[in-house]
Amino acid sequence: MFIVDSQVHLWLDETPEHPWVKGARERLIKNGHRTEAFTYEECLKHMDQAGVDRVMIVPGSWEGDRIDYALRACEAHPDRFGVMARIPQNKPKEAMAMLKDWQSIPYVKGTRLTFHRPIDRNWMIDGTMDWYWPFAEKHGVKTMIHAPIWKRETGEVAEKHPGLRLIVDHMGIFTRLMDDAIEYWVEETLELAKHPNIYVKVSALPSYSSQPYPFENVNKYVRQMVEAFGAERCFFGTDLTRQLNHGLSYQDCIEQFTKHMGFSQQQLEWIMGRGISECLEWPATR
Repeated sequence: MFIVDSQVHLWLDETPEHPWVKGARERLIKNGHRTEAFTYEECLKHMDQAGVDRVMIVPGSWEGDRIDYALRACEAHPDRFGVMARIPQNKPKEAMAMLKDWQSIPYVKGTRLTFHRPIDRNWMIDGTMDWYWPFAEKHGVKTMIHAPIWKRETGEVAEKHPGLRLIVDHMGIFTRLMDDAIEYWVEETLELAKHPNIYVKVSALPSYSSQPYPFENVNKYVRQMVEAFGAERCFFGTDLTRQLNHGLSYQDCIEQFTKHMGFSQQQLEWIMGRGISECLEWPATR
């Protein structure tokens, strides 16, 4: 099976030459990540052990709006890595220039926008991001979006811009919720399935369960998501550093889907890699 992980953070240790944003270390700890670097070399070892063909790098917010290290990973291993770039969301001219430049870089498959932190939470509704949606639609910029409290607004954007492909992060679940507390957020996301240009990452699942592996209490929500969106629009993802930090292996994360969800082989082929490859126009290599 061709396997693509839709979300992994890679980063370097904080140094004067490579500073992190203020409060980043505390945020990493709070979100269950480790604080030491997670390099592309280390990531590749885990990928090879588990049989993962590709990883989509989602640069972490703690390094600011930069993707230089992600691009280094892609340049070193173009068949294994792609990147969803960060942009200065509240600086349209600067961001548009970056996006135009990146159109010539094959490793950049789109962007990842966040609307869940105090600094950016209201940018979805206060006009700050009004420039982005028509620009991304016009230029074919695929967009991952973490905006758990703005589901209705996400649907409105999708309806107004039918040529824009939006990929909802982590089933639309708000950060650090556990067990059946995620049900409300999942139900809101299910309502977005009516928009054919919205996709969803069924990602970071172990982080939302207090039960032991294979986390059956959250698996049911994945099955609901696949039933609503179809396997073609649901993308496997791990947020790997959170899972490794809690004692899980990459293989555990994969087998949660391939052995414990009850999906057919055809459904798994879409969920585990084909779906995101087609969405991002990143053809499978085998």
